[in-house]
Amino acid sequence: MKQGTHTIPFTKMHGAGNDYIYIDCCAATFAPPCDDWGILAQRISNRHFGIGGDGLVLILPSEVADIRMRMFNADGSEAEMCGNAARCVARYAYDHGLVNKTTFTLETLAGIKTLTIHPQGVNHPQLTDSSFLVSVDMGKPTILNKDITTLPNVHDSWLLHPTSAIAISMGNPHAVFFVQNLGTIDVHGLGAKIEHDPLFPERTNVEFVQVLSPNKVKMRVWERGSGETLACGTGACAVCVAGATLGLTERNITLHLLGGDLHVSWQDDNHVILTGPAEYTFNGQLTIDN
Repeated sequence: MKQGTHTIPFTKMHGAGNDYIYIDCCAATFAPPCDDWGILAQRISNRHFGIGGDGLVLILPSEVADIRMRMFNADGSEAEMCGNAARCVARYAYDHGLVNKTTFTLETLAGIKTLTIHPQGVNHPQLTDSSFLVSVDMGKPTILNKDITTLPNVHDSWLLHPTSAIAISMGNPHAVFFVQNLGTIDVHGLGAKIEHDPLFPERTNVEFVQVLSPNKVKMRVWERGSGETLACGTGACAVCVAGATLGLTERNITLHLLGGDLHVSWQDDNHVILTGPAEYTFNGQLTIDN
């Protein structure tokens, strides 16, 4: 960390309850307050001794896209991509004049993503509770060659059927389990064990899903590096791909998460489109004493 006292503005935002602390690094006069953003993420994400959040997101200039995002989990690890954070970055960039169009590109560690702002007041057929929606083209999924039904903590008794589990990459890894009853799942205990299983050398996000109908599911998520969160955008996309691949859902689904609803469409061109809210919580000043 650089020595001295640094004061920088931040914005707290959330997408379906998946909340992050956003720092706008686009100003020419912006001076980074630290050499290790991961350490800062750990400090300020703490909900008792910091601002509180699922992590830290930096909004940066890009040489290859309209805007760039770096995202750090609450444990300080840097993640490749976050769909909920991407939507919030899109709204912030649009509202603060960092972009001047409603469709633009975002550079991430998982590649360049296309973001689309939906004008306020325009209704989405599956999402009716939010006044500001953003869609993200999350790119093409990859089905990982891992048999996660053989993990030592996975039991047929809580799976929907013995093969209702699959590993998916949305630029970051996901282990998706379709279960008989979501209310009986120990999300924290199982999530932590599966996240750190040797089958995933870089750890994994973990989704537990109950199918309500061919186009509606209920989901809880254990995020790699942050624990259980109220929503996960890449996780929602992985669930859509997993459900369609296993024949359990359609390719267009609405997901009910603890923090709200998201909609995912796995299109015929193999791209996955995530749509959901992007909301402000509050603004503040962050003072760092090193």
